[in-house]
Amino acid sequence: MEKHYTDNGPMLNAYPDSMGGRLSDVVSFLEKPEMEDSFQSFYILPSIFNTDLDRGFSVIDYDINREMGSEQDLERLRALGINLKLDFILNHASVLSPQFQDLIKNGENSKYADFFINWNKFWEGKGQMTEEGYIQPDEEYIKDMFFRKPGLPILMVRMPDGKDVPYWNTFYQEVIYKRPDAMDLMGAMDIQYLAAERICEKVNAELGAGKKPAEIDFTGFEEYRDKVIDYLESNRKYLGQMDLNVKSDLVWEHYDNTLKALSGYGASIVRLDAFAYAPKEPGKKNFMNEPDTWDLLSKVRELADKYHVTLLPEIHASYGEKVYKKVADMGYMTYDFFLPGLLIDAMEKKSGKDLARWAQEIFNDKIRTVNMLGCHDGIPLLDLKGLLPEEEIQNLIDTIVGRGGLVKDLHGKKNMYYQVNATYYSALGEDDKKMLLARAIQMFMPGKPQVWYLDLFAGKNDHEAVKRAGAAGHKEINRTNLSPEEMEKRLASDVVSKQIELLRFRNTCSAFSFDAEFNVETDGTKMTMTWNNQGHTASLKVDFADYSYEIIK
Repeated sequence: MEKHYTDNGPMLNAYPDSMGGRLSDVVSFLEKPEMEDSFQSFYILPSIFNTDLDRGFSVIDYDINREMGSEQDLERLRALGINLKLDFILNHASVLSPQFQDLIKNGENSKYADFFINWNKFWEGKGQMTEEGYIQPDEEYIKDMFFRKPGLPILMVRMPDGKDVPYWNTFYQEVIYKRPDAMDLMGAMDIQYLAAERICEKVNAELGAGKKPAEIDFTGFEEYRDKVIDYLESNRKYLGQMDLNVKSDLVWEHYDNTLKALSGYGASIVRLDAFAYAPKEPGKKNFMNEPDTWDLLSKVRELADKYHVTLLPEIHASYGEKVYKKVADMGYMTYDFFLPGLLIDAMEKKSGKDLARWAQEIFNDKIRTVNMLGCHDGIPLLDLKGLLPEEEIQNLIDTIVGRGGLVKDLHGKKNMYYQVNATYYSALGEDDKKMLLARAIQMFMPGKPQVWYLDLFAGKNDHEAVKRAGAAGHKEINRTNLSPEEMEKRLASDVVSKQIELLRFRNTCSAFSFDAEFNVETDGTKMTMTWNNQGHTASLKVDFADYSYEIIK
């Protein structure tokens, strides 16, 4: 008998090196008999591409990273009937991208002179030029601007003519100064060897201490100061994610080429990362500008339709802002960032009332979601504002932190929570019954369930990884790479094998579909979720009192 597969079956979510070291290892795991029919889709995080920073979210180009995977790996996934969800980073590209490297090499003569955003051209006539060479926008134009980090979002870039030009840089940046030796300085200026050697000792020590060239003390060698600083600045290198100019025709050519490439890899869903930062105008927030953001999405959708891919715009906003509803009403898929917190809340309160209310809203409003428990990011909390009372959100934060989680505040602002970084298993108190109940409920929630690989294997908080990562390494708590041996060992455990049974049920049961009928009811600690698709039914009966569940088909 031919098997039935739902149109919104489960989706694995992992980095290409999360499960064994290379994408081929992930595919080999999915080819195991135990995994048959478990997943319909695979969201491969963007280090599958040629990238440098942020574990993939700083893209050099969208070619397959040969150290991570190959076209043959993608073919094996297709042979399993698994389609892909892939990332498209609309707002920025790496400093190491061919476009930005051409700009650094050729300056204003570069073909890509307007591919990125020249800060001074953008703000021309709307601010005052500073001694440092960038325009400080007038307060009236910048008072509502949304910042991801302290200070203006600028990277000063040395051009071939020796001028420093500011370019818009919303996210990460790093300037790297070459550590010179005596021969380097002798080749760049008229200086004797011993003086060059002593200057290099001083310069390299102070660069190592974090000083910029202009801040170095040249006492005793004042005559060489300007030439040494010029040498250092002329030879500096960069890491970073440079914002793209969406008003450039070449950027739209890049968008078109990217969507074509992603479709060619087998993507049926394309996640739009950081899209809300892309449209920029003086005087606006430059995050979720309206109607600019929606106009941009509409233009990208025209390209996506050409290549038969569905767009999934990624954006975090509080429930009260109803951004998720606006995205859905425009015909896009949207993330259910509310489910992870609501599920933990339901477990703690032993009541599914708030969870049920949200589930029914998704169905009633015909919102097509991708939902999840854990992911490569943190457990969302800002999103719950307006859906849960503030004191209950704070209780959630305290609970997850008490179980080893790490709070991430909103872009460094104190007293404004954003997410908590933790594995979902640890956030649930490392309780197998809670983990299985959470997975069962996810399988019955409206939408397409996305499964973080570490949740599947009941992964625990990895505090050692956080320590190794250093500053800003909090997300590594939930990104432990598993060896094939470790996966094989965990596959035999009940908490893993029973999750796989739930995935297989969700993927093959005829009751589930985006367009099936859904109902949810609660009574004290009990909750019942029921799906009906053309006479095929499936029900989940939950009791939060003892974290038990029963599936009735």
